[in-house]
Amino acid sequence: MLCCTTIANTASADSFDQDVSQFISDEGTIIYLGTGIVLPLLLDGKNGKNQSLRVVDSLGTSLLVCEGLKAVTDVQRPDSDERDSFPSCHATLAFTVATMQSEFQPKYTLLWYAGASVIAYSRVNLNRHRWTEVLAGAAIGYGIAKLELSQPNGLLLFPIIGSDNEGGTIVGLQMSKSF
Repeated sequence: MLCCTTIANTASADSFDQDVSQFISDEGTIIYLGTGIVLPLLLDGKNGKNQSLRVVDSLGTSLLVCEGLKAVTDVQRPDSDERDSFPSCHATLAFTVATMQSEFQPKYTLLWYAGASVIAYSRVNLNRHRWTEVLAGAAIGYGIAKLELSQPNGLLLFPIIGSDNEGGTIVGLQMSKSF
């Protein structure tokens, strides 16, 4: 009887763990990324619009790089025959947002990176990725966000991201020097 109870409890705990990871990987990731885009609009006054555009720009760049690498590397997923495992785009996008928001709201850096780490962990826990794939995704997201932040007008949306002399956002086509 004790043996059966232990097996049932373990199965129940595993199921709960998988359910939590599935929520984090699906709806939780959408909420996290959406919050990373919208939060500057709510918290950062005049700079909020520009910051939100910068987050969208870095996410777009990260997604393009991630999907390009998946096509080139052709790595099989641990749980299926699909060949799009390297790198983890969930980790890439989550760490892109964490890095961008850490720049805009430094007092919340730990929370942003904790959220990104939980998303990355959920991908491994669901057996959709290996640790190397989520670590590579995290590094790519971090690197692209840092590159985004180093450019005065962004990477992809540079024709529509800019600032006036007072720190406000200028949206529209403009001339931009190449980087």
